[in-house]
Amino acid sequence: MKKWNVILGVDVSKLTLDICWAEQALHVRIDNNSKGFIAFKKWCKTHAIHLEETLIVMEYTGGYEYRFLQFCDSQSIRYCRIPGLEIKQSMGMIRGKNDEVDSFRIGRYGEQRADELNPSKPLDKNILLLKQLLTFRKRLVRDNAGLQSTLKEREHMYGQLKKDTISRIIFKKIKSNTKDIKQVEQEIMKIITCDEAILLNYRIITSIKGIGKINAWMTIAYTENFTSFKDARSYGVYVGVIPFGHTSGTSIKKPKRVSHIAHKELKQELNQAAKTAIIYDPELRAYAERKLKNKAYRLVLNNVKFKLILRMFSLVERGELYVENYRRVA
Repeated sequence: MKKWNVILGVDVSKLTLDICWAEQALHVRIDNNSKGFIAFKKWCKTHAIHLEETLIVMEYTGGYEYRFLQFCDSQSIRYCRIPGLEIKQSMGMIRGKNDEVDSFRIGRYGEQRADELNPSKPLDKNILLLKQLLTFRKRLVRDNAGLQSTLKEREHMYGQLKKDTISRIIFKKIKSNTKDIKQVEQEIMKIITCDEAILLNYRIITSIKGIGKINAWMTIAYTENFTSFKDARSYGVYVGVIPFGHTSGTSIKKPKRVSHIAHKELKQELNQAAKTAIIYDPELRAYAERKLKNKAYRLVLNNVKFKLILRMFSLVERGELYVENYRRVA
């Protein structure tokens, strides 16, 4: 028995949404804004698509889909977000790629797994605001890094020029950005401390050696407080720390490698967490030392990142703080 009368596949981009009813080979492209959402409702009415009996399936992009999801929540339209790599792997060998074709493939994926898919929970306003603040903080941090680089170049070329007009403006901007970064971070912590569920998970994952406040903020934001990914492995795939094999028969045996389809920023932030964990966590240090005998450092570092993800998900699921109980055997 089908759960849904209609399943729509949606390919999300910054400016547009490609929506496809694969079963009927129907497609529409709309703007990713309020005007486009009105056009979507008209399109559904034209083709006798009853939205109360419809499930919308889309990739989890971590950002561009939020305006559409807010619209869906306001209209009580049910939707399901799936990691992009999971959809890609289900397609097998594919030829050609564009947004319309991708929406058709997403729709086909939803139809084939209709009995397994469950609607996602409504968006959490605190999580949305947390993501916005983290994005703005990143912009300020990058701006400061660029200004610092410019300042170093000038000092290298012209010596100490603190009274120079350009240098004085750079110092002023860096000081202003630093103040703004502090204010944004205070607002982030205010959101976390005012939400009991988020605060609990924040305390849990920051009890893990290597996971500092930045990694904790980003993990909570992009897992939507550990509700948008079914397990640690699916999040590991999204971040890009799970290697996949590439073999065929007896002739093709390529080494395992991670997919380039990943959230590079989350992966980069986990780099420092893994390096810190290897230094200060006895269990992960011993693990790294064993693996380094046969593996390159970057591969071992990647393994440690996934172990940190496993710990976070496991502890959050149990609702427990991390307790070190490792005893190294001589």
